[in-house]
Amino acid sequence: MKVAQIAPLAESVPPKFYGGSERIVSYLTEELVGQGHDVTLFASGDSVTRARLVPCSDIALRLNPAVKEHLPHQLVMLEEVGRRAHEFDVLHFHIDLLHFPLIRDFADRTVTTLHGRLDLPDLHRVYETFPDIPLVSISNNQRRPMPPVNWRGTVYHGLPIDILPFTEKPKGHYLAFLGRISPEKRPDRAIDIAARAGMPLKIAAKVDEVDTAYWEKVIEPMVKSHPNVEFVGEINEPQKADFLGNAGALLFPIDWAEPFGLVMIEAMACGTPVIAFRCGSVPEVIDEGVSGILVDSVLEAAENVERVLILDRGKVRAAFERRFTADRMARDYMDIYRQLSGTGSKAAPLPRANDQPFDRKVVA
Repeated sequence: MKVAQIAPLAESVPPKFYGGSERIVSYLTEELVGQGHDVTLFASGDSVTRARLVPCSDIALRLNPAVKEHLPHQLVMLEEVGRRAHEFDVLHFHIDLLHFPLIRDFADRTVTTLHGRLDLPDLHRVYETFPDIPLVSISNNQRRPMPPVNWRGTVYHGLPIDILPFTEKPKGHYLAFLGRISPEKRPDRAIDIAARAGMPLKIAAKVDEVDTAYWEKVIEPMVKSHPNVEFVGEINEPQKADFLGNAGALLFPIDWAEPFGLVMIEAMACGTPVIAFRCGSVPEVIDEGVSGILVDSVLEAAENVERVLILDRGKVRAAFERRFTADRMARDYMDIYRQLSGTGSKAAPLPRANDQPFDRKVVA
């Protein structure tokens, strides 16, 4: 099957640092190639893939200081996708909803995975306007705020089975927090839990510009006032195996309707159990008492630290291998691709006013 994967341009595929959506696009793309499919990836030019890469910017937009506004670059990419849409059996979008008005003529050969939150009130009218676009959720809970739309399935994220090694005996006696410094991720809860439990806490996280004030006014003072807390900063993929694998447990103390929570299955791949707040997708991802403990308060989390530390790490890893591998994810998506009504019936090329070969320099 000829498949196009259309990735966000903010980060490379895979991302150099933080970037959950781009990481999943990479895992899916490489797995589909490994399963024998003809895959084309529309992404930033610094992406690394075994698929055929169509570079839609020189580098990831977040890493390019010359880029002030992402939207123009995304629109140029979508023009190229539309120009070449007839080449593919299926086009798989990972860019939220920007492409909806542009795919009307071939929507029956598309699927759009919604990677973000869907509980923002402004989104409701958009999905009411485009009820027929084929959509995929990344958890069942993610669907709750949505009006009636064309859901084609729920596909949980998956990781390559060998990307994060199993650590049977962690070297560090610490709790880990990995993600973003943002109010909904609640790093303040993580600090409080570690303090109450008398455990060291290591925080590996990025600070987006939009969250700088929250970091400076709330979290940084907490870090400085708790000697048991170490702020590691943003880490890359090779560092993640050591950071998660040597932790006694991962803290996932979120305060929002998390659509999936990739870091939970990354920890599970290392054999590291999770203490997670019962929000959003969390009950779908964590097998209670096997891969982690579900809680509803900081006090309950702190009281369960000793319990989570003695969970069988082999069973944590087994839960990952059973439910959250890239192989399973790719096969789930292939089932969805095959069920699309337009799959196998390529359309004629759409006319374009500027039907010229794509030049990535225009989005550099």
